[in-house]
Amino acid sequence: MKGMTPEVAALPRKVFALRSENLVGLDALKRFAADAEDMPESTNVQAMNTSDFPMLGDLVDGIEAPGKGLVMFMGKGGVGKTTMAAAVATELAARGHEVLLTTTDPAAHITETLSGEQQNLTVSRIDPEAETAKYQEQIMATKGRDLDNQARAMLEEDLRSPCTEEIAVFQAFSKVIRESSRHFVIMDTAPTGHTLLLLDATGSYNKDIMRHQGEADKARLITPMMRLQDPKQTKIMIVTLPETTPVLEAAHLQQDLQRASITPWGWIVNSSLAAAVTTQPILQKRAYSEHEQIAKVRDDLSTRFAVVPMQADEPVGVGKLQALCATHKAASAA
Repeated sequence: MKGMTPEVAALPRKVFALRSENLVGLDALKRFAADAEDMPESTNVQAMNTSDFPMLGDLVDGIEAPGKGLVMFMGKGGVGKTTMAAAVATELAARGHEVLLTTTDPAAHITETLSGEQQNLTVSRIDPEAETAKYQEQIMATKGRDLDNQARAMLEEDLRSPCTEEIAVFQAFSKVIRESSRHFVIMDTAPTGHTLLLLDATGSYNKDIMRHQGEADKARLITPMMRLQDPKQTKIMIVTLPETTPVLEAAHLQQDLQRASITPWGWIVNSSLAAAVTTQPILQKRAYSEHEQIAKVRDDLSTRFAVVPMQADEPVGVGKLQALCATHKAASAA
């Protein structure tokens, strides 16, 4: 707030304090809008014991077991997919595995999150603009090579359609998926809507390919969609926050994936106060209120999950990212 430019600081603004209750339901919204006094019931309200929750490092043990594979981090914007993907990638690299950390999110900040280099870890990005330009050049150099000027102009016009970007991004996505047959590929995906569109394109390609193959060829064929549907090759991680709306939206994402015959491998509940340590009354009550959503993930939505504590400082840099991947085994030894 101190860093606001004079132009922004001059605009009218209203500052609302953090409340101890989730802003769900008419009564809670009315109290928030009225800026009513917050009355946290601090007596007998304690943050839940960290040992009650599986830790991120425990999930990494399961991810590491095959020695290679694709791990896709999915969820709505703002839940910490980039941080979780970077944390798992740095931990796997530190354990001696070759890892490619990539993103399909146009707004991703993987490089800034890593804030440095690490042995065994390579970082890349599927940039829609760059992939589209590369695809257009490839088509013009092949299909357009022997065309006359008028036909080349028509082909160039055709390549400016929105479909061209979809094809280009899908091809880059497919290439990354193929790489996971040799080493670990950790993918930070775009927010839910963009990712589902990409998966839809993958499914359409799969149907088209299968329609044109003979029975003998089908038995040998492995499409990108088949890799995504195979839990031995692909692990889908759903990232959410311990709040009502993010968990609900993550549950809807899981349903969409299941309709495409893709079953998420695990869930990560990020930025949990319940898994942290706090003596502040408002934060204690918020920590206590997270229990219901964490229990919902544990009991109804996932077969395996981890809870990552809220951090006092932004987890930027390899050291801080690796610290997120603690295990109960390591915690007990400490």
